[in-house]
Amino acid sequence: MKNQSKPVYLKLRDMIAAAIIDGRYAEGDMLPSVRALAAEQGANPLTVAKAYQQFQNDGLVEVQRGVGMYVVPGAAGRLRKSERETFLREEWPEIRARMDRLGVSASELLAEA
Repeated sequence: MKNQSKPVYLKLRDMIAAAIIDGRYAEGDMLPSVRALAAEQGANPLTVAKAYQQFQNDGLVEVQRGVGMYVVPGAAGRLRKSERETFLREEWPEIRARMDRLGVSASELLAEA
């Protein structure tokens, strides 16, 4: 849906954020280098650098010059809170409206799970 129209650097940012929240990049872990992540994702290194810059601007990673970029303590919790707020503000209303249009209830979904 919305993700298809997102710029590539924001898609990469979302992917990295999910990895931090899920613990694949734990607090204190070094993130892959810009070049390594670009090669892995088939992206331009400048695009990866732009995604990483957002984490740096938000204080979620710290750079150790000549060494790498590390996830700071508390980053996963802060990201989880921010992602949750964004989901509830931007995505959930659309999902809820679609559920209403289709006559799908939350209890119905829970019963199927």
